[in-house]
Amino acid sequence: MQNDARKAAIAAYKERKVAAGIYKVRCLANEESWVGHAPDLSTIQNRVWFTLRHGSHRQRGLQAAWQAHGEAQFAFEEVERIDAEELAIGYERVMKARLAHWARELDAQPL
Repeated sequence: MQNDARKAAIAAYKERKVAAGIYKVRCLANEESWVGHAPDLSTIQNRVWFTLRHGSHRQRGLQAAWQAHGEAQFAFEEVERIDAEELAIGYERVMKARLAHWARELDAQPL
């Protein structure tokens, strides 16, 4: 029975709807913000936090703020979900344009 439950869980994971979009990481201590894009918003926070905890995030300003203030001083926010239809015309082009828009709008550094 355990094998059947595992197979069902894997099937459910594969069938879930994935939402691409823009996210924001904010330092509560100094109000700095960074925005990034991801093909799956439901998993990106875990990836970003993992790299920050291990000191390997590629955005040096974000990594420095994380080391100075600690994990408790950071918040993750979903900014915009982007329709799959919109992404069909060109994922990279759409994401680059939306990221630039939100970086200006939120006065944030791009990731």
